[in-house]
Amino acid sequence: MNGTLAPELTVADRCDRCGAQAFVRARLAGGFELLFCAHHGREHLEKLRDLDDIEITDESHKLHADSESESV
Repeated sequence: MNGTLAPELTVADRCDRCGAQAFVRARLAGGFELLFCAHHGREHLEKLRDLDDIEITDESHKLHADSESESV
């Protein structure tokens, strides 16, 4: 699938389930997009990966990078 997605999620991107910052984006055929926080992403990613023609961006690793830089 080839779309015009921003390369990274930003702090303005919000989870469709709870409104927290989104770290996971699932773009389905037709351009439909779902955004999830890390928690809801973990909850739904396995089912989403089973779908055909889906593009998943998972940036949940950034949560750990932020906490590591604060502890320095």
